[in-house]
Amino acid sequence: MGALRRISDRLFRLRGRRVAVAVACGAAAVFGAVACQPVEGDLNPSTVSATTDQQGTAELNRQHAQVAWLSCSGAYVNRTTGSGATTQEVHVDCRGETKEGKAVTLSGDVYGVVSGKCVRGSLTAKVDGKVWFHLGVLGNCAAPDTTTPPPPSQGGTPTTTPQPQQPGETQTVTETVTVRAPSSTCTTFQGK
Repeated sequence: MGALRRISDRLFRLRGRRVAVAVACGAAAVFGAVACQPVEGDLNPSTVSATTDQQGTAELNRQHAQVAWLSCSGAYVNRTTGSGATTQEVHVDCRGETKEGKAVTLSGDVYGVVSGKCVRGSLTAKVDGKVWFHLGVLGNCAAPDTTTPPPPSQGGTPTTTPQPQQPGETQTVTETVTVRAPSSTCTTFQGK
């Protein structure tokens, strides 16, 4: 009976260590994932890629390129200035196609981003191998936030009464989106 109890105690201690190791690994994974998440105003490859994709497509279409699709990826790069200081930027590389089937590229180095509104850096777009534009700011950094609700109407009563929706024909819309995992240099700390 004593031997059985010792074995039971030893298994319990081993299981306790495994649980502690599993909890520590889980905490490190969660901490690492949270530490790599985009933060407003934070220069990271995923935010830069998404904003460049949105604003690049809008600018190309504004300049009549008629973009069918554009897919962007980004990666950190370190630059050394003339004074020897090192700055961190994100190199963004986009590939796509116009509705006419012409190749579209958009690439450059970004040193600032306002998520969903603009990127700052040196960006060059080409359509069918020809320079379409070269910009230092892509998008409108001062654009109003589109997620804020409209102000309440004056007088407290609505100006129009919404009409109930009538049943109609159902349509299915399918959209294909290319998503690439950002290549970042996030690291996690594992203590002893």
